[in-house]
Amino acid sequence: MAKPEAWRLEASAYPIMLESQTRFQDMDFNSHLNNVAYAALFENARVMMHKAIKLFEASTTNERTMVASLSINYLREGNFPDSVWIGSGIGRIGNSSWTIFQGMFQNELCIATCDSVIVCRTNGEAKPLREEVITGLSSILVQPI
Repeated sequence: MAKPEAWRLEASAYPIMLESQTRFQDMDFNSHLNNVAYAALFENARVMMHKAIKLFEASTTNERTMVASLSINYLREGNFPDSVWIGSGIGRIGNSSWTIFQGMFQNELCIATCDSVIVCRTNGEAKPLREEVITGLSSILVQPI
């Protein structure tokens, strides 16, 4: 996997920041955050980002989203009990999907990045994004430095 671009390692590039407390159960045998903990922390921040911009308040009852692809770059060891800050923003908007760029920071260092491709589906099929969804996503585009 390619190293993330330098701007992805800067907290100021992400329009939304969420603090998350690490948990004792997130530690591995070496007393570092395990890879499953990273994935769960990124997932929570992704969901909270969507809630913050009220992306699907006006959705139809059969409109759903799903993660189509997810990749995590583990850059540094994370530690318990230190909190992490997760920056999130939109990196790309497509016809029926978008890519979320995220960076996880602990003690002011980027310890991981995550890219998630989210697909909007209606009646079990990918459908073009509604204008309201595009507007909401556009409001939180990442800002490469």
